[in-house]
Amino acid sequence: MSQHAKETANRVASNAGEMAQDAAKHYVQAPAQDLFGLAKSYAKDNPDVAACWAFALGVIVGWKLKP
Repeated sequence: MSQHAKETANRVASNAGEMAQDAAKHYVQAPAQDLFGLAKSYAKDNPDVAACWAFALGVIVGWKLKP
């Protein structure tokens, strides 16, 4: 492979990696922060219901993870 082709391949790979990281931030991180914000505000407004949901999820996860 020529030096020019190697440089071009490295540049394309680098740009693809940067685009993938930007997409991950936009499509994963931002909605996750929005969902956690909504869950926190719901828990502040309805602490009893949030506690019941947390207990139910804990029971289900604990049941599935038992040895």
